[in-house]
Parts: sequence; structure tokens; C-alpha cells
Amino acid sequence: MAGLRLGPLLRHIDWDTGGAATIWVEADRPCTAVVRCADGAGGSARTFQICGHHYALVPVTGLTPGATTAYEVLLDGALVWPAAGNGFPASTITTPAVGRPGRPAPGLRVTFGSCRQAAPPAGRRGPHGADALDTLAARLAADPGASRPDLLLLLGDQVYADQLSRETRRWLAARRDLREAPGAQVADYEEYTRLYYESWLDPEIRWLLSTVPSLHVFDDHDVIDDWNTSEAWLAEMRATPWWPERVLSGLMSYWVHQHLGNLSPAELAADPLYAAVRADPDGTDALRAFAARADADPASVRWSYRRDFGRTRLLMVDTRAARVLAEDGRAMLDPAEQAWLRENALAGHGDYDHLLIGSSLPWLMPPLIHDAEVWNAALCRGERGARWARIGEDLRRRSDLEHWAAFPASFEALSDLIEEVGTGPKAPATVFVLSGDVHHAYVAEPRIPSTARVFQLTCSPVHNSIHTAVKWGFRLGWSRLGRWLGRGFSRHGRTGRPPLSWRRTGGPWFGNQLMTLALAGRGARLRLDQARPGRRGAAGTARLVTVLDRELTDPHTGRA
Repeated sequence: MAGLRLGPLLRHIDWDTGGAATIWVEADRPCTAVVRCADGAGGSARTFQICGHHYALVPVTGLTPGATTAYEVLLDGALVWPAAGNGFPASTITTPAVGRPGRPAPGLRVTFGSCRQAAPPAGRRGPHGADALDTLAARLAADPGASRPDLLLLLGDQVYADQLSRETRRWLAARRDLREAPGAQVADYEEYTRLYYESWLDPEIRWLLSTVPSLHVFDDHDVIDDWNTSEAWLAEMRATPWWPERVLSGLMSYWVHQHLGNLSPAELAADPLYAAVRADPDGTDALRAFAARADADPASVRWSYRRDFGRTRLLMVDTRAARVLAEDGRAMLDPAEQAWLRENALAGHGDYDHLLIGSSLPWLMPPLIHDAEVWNAALCRGERGARWARIGEDLRRRSDLEHWAAFPASFEALSDLIEEVGTGPKAPATVFVLSGDVHHAYVAEPRIPSTARVFQLTCSPVHNSIHTAVKWGFRLGWSRLGRWLGRGFSRHGRTGRPPLSWRRTGGPWFGNQLMTLALAGRGARLRLDQARPGRRGAAGTARLVTVLDRELTDPHTGRA
């Protein structure tokens, strides 16, 4: 009898009709996966095989718009979810109330963050404190009637291939000799699956992902720290014997576990790779060839995607694989990716009230760090000679100088696009850049002559930590002294002033945290919740504490 190995994960919800969804599962053998809903909706899919693992993405149809229905998962006719005695409320699918005459467009509650190390096993305290996503799940499970997010945005570092838990290191040591490269890091697809089991089999996380839709994008640790930071870095990695298998396995496992669920049923139906892996008794070779092509020619593959939620548009942007790394043409996005972003930001301009740009890496950083990254990019281009170029490359890697500012032309292009979208009679009420990566949270607003309110919202980590020295470095980066020091970098690098200025209007906040953006009409409200341990530090008593709850724009006017 087939068993459920991982999942279910509720992924896509159709906001055009409110009548469809997709649910992802992994089984322990080939089988037919069926989703059966209490209201009569449902769907089925045959599993496909990758590297000896069996997955299905089940399309669910016939859902009632504006309703919540419980669902079950069956494998070859046997009930496998909900698991008997799991102690959690029923997993449900909630659809938006679209297509009903006379009703206002539904609002949208988006909870987002990045950088989540898996929580330690029950009974063991880990090094990173209370897990914000775990704590959110426990709170929602304890109060099934509480308001839930309509969407989870997971903005990168969902797994850490290069920073493993004690338990996973022991598992690897029983599998291979850790004295051989890559040592205590993930080496192949099978080892990647261990990371997803460790993260997504956590009981609270498993239930949460089964009942709240999620959209994902990768960042560096999903593959390796500083992934694609520079041309020189990539050449060094490709010269190592273990890197090809690592990067192919990282891309393959991301496609299976995360990227597939980002796609709508229509996109899945038109995807030749998805058709190929489902048609072949073993889709491994087809997926491996795709990953090899994606690594060799990043412009041949698109990981970015667009979702429209009523009058809110989300553009999730790949800021890792789509880079141009040649120093004389360095760009965060290759030309095709930049054109895709522009086209989708301006398509139907005037038909949406809110534009969300999901970027794992922040657009607006602390000014000192921004100036240091622009200066470093100038050094690496050779603006101060070969010796400074070598120093610059070393600094780039040691200090993670690889955000939008480290790609000055791309920073300016994104800034110009945001100003264009946000200006004039068709402008939305708001433009948000949603980011993570930097292990603290903040709100920043640019000084640009736009009609829309524009915000950089950064929230990280969900479950990780930050060195005290780095914390003070970020504080310095936002200070007046930091701005003065940044001007010194600009003078030395001969880079001039940034093409726009911005100010911090919230934070910085440090800790494990999640932001929630509530959008209704032309209004926007922001909340930041931090996970705090109980008085005695017991994991089971962790709680969420709201440290920010602010109206950003009025629901009727879209103004502050």
C-alpha cells in the first residue's frame, strides 16, 4: 500500500474563478494521488518519478468561490491524510469570493519572510531561538477560527544546503566520508530530499503548508552561500569536482519541491518539461538535462513568475540564476529577464491597485552598505587598477556585497521602472518590494516623484540568527555616521551619488520574524510579528509578539 512521504502542500489557488487549486505530495511508491473535498470538489494525478522518489501535483477543480472546505488525500484509494491522531484541525482550501456580482474585490493578506533553518527535533533546543513560522502555525492550529493569511511568500533559503543540522550531519556521515568534498554539505539529489523532509515534516509546518497556499523563490543557500556572486567565483566553483552534481541537484530539487507549485494549471499544461517527466516512467534524465541547460545557459530558463490576486499583482523575480556576471556587463537580471519584468509590471497598467515585487535580495539597503557595494563593484571592474580589483573580489565574497546596489545598472533600471509604474493617472496606490536575506527587518521609502506610495519591506530571518558584530554593522549602516562613511567610499570609487535617495521609516528589528501585508481596496496595512520564547524558554510556549502594526495607505484614497 502506498504511503505519504511528504506533504500535502496547498500551492496554487485560482483567483480568476475561485474554483481551482493544486496540491503537491510525495508518495513512497508509484500510485494515483486523489484529493477529495468535503464539498464534492476534487482531483487526481498519477505520480511521476525523479531519482527514485514519487511526486504528484494534483489539480483540484469544482471548488466553491468564497468558501472553505476540508480535504483528504488518498493514495491508490487508501486514506493517508489527515494522519490519524495528528492533533491538528482539518486541512482546508479557502477560495476567494470572486465572480459574484455586487461584491467588492476580495482583499489579500500576504505573510512573508525568508531564511528558515529547520527547527530542531522536539525536546532539543536549537541555536536560533523560536521559529516564527512554527509559532504562527501553532497559533493558528490552536484557534481554527482565527484570521489566516491568504498567502505565504517564502522569499529564499527555504533549505540550507551548506549549513546542516546536527541530525543531518550524522545522517550524511553514515552515508559517505565527510572528509571528502563537499564535506558536511549536501552533495546530490538524495541528500537534498533529506533537507526537505527535515524542514517540512515538522508537524506544525506540515499542517500550515497543507492549509495556507504558498509561493516560493530560491536564494543562495538553497544551492550554496554566495551562489553566482561573481564571474571569478563561478569559474572557481566549476573547477571543483563536486560542484556540477551539487548545482544540478539543487536546481532539480528546487524544480520538484518548490517551483512546480508556483505554476498555474494552465502553465503546467503548457510546460514541456512537466509533460516529459510525467510521460516517462522515470523523469530523472529529462529533469537533469533541463537543470544542466539552466546552469550552462541561465537565459534559456525562467524561474520568475507572475500572479494576479484580484487587483493585486505579484511579480516574483529570480535574482540568483538570472544574473549576468561578466564584469564589463554585470547585471542582476539578464536582458530577457529585465524585459519580462518591465512587460509584466506595465501590462494592464491601471488595472491593479497594488504591485508587489518579490526579490529575495533587498532593493533599498542601509545607505552605508549600498555605497560600499557600488564602490566594490567599481573596484572589481578595475576602476582603481588590478590590485584594487583583487582586493574588491575578496571583499565581495567575505562581506556578501551582492545585492541590487552591487549591480549599479540594474539598481537604476529597477528604480526607473518603479517610478514609471508608480507615476501618472494609471498608477497603483502602492508599489512594494518584498525582500529577505539580510537577517533583520526594516521599512524604507524612496524619495521619488511618484503618485503611488513606494516601500521596501524587508523581513528576515524566519528562523536563524545574526552575529552581534553584523547587527551593529547594520545599525551603523542606517546612521548619519554611516551615510558620511558611505560618501567616502563613493569618492574613492569615483562612483558619484546614488540615482535616488531613501529613508528608513521602520526598524531595524532583529529576531525571528514575519511580516504580514493586508491589502483591501487601495489601502495597505503592515504588521511585523516576532517569535519569542516562553518565560522558561520552552519551545512549546513560544509566542508571536506584534512589534509593528501600521496603516500605510487609506483604503479609499490610497494615500497616507
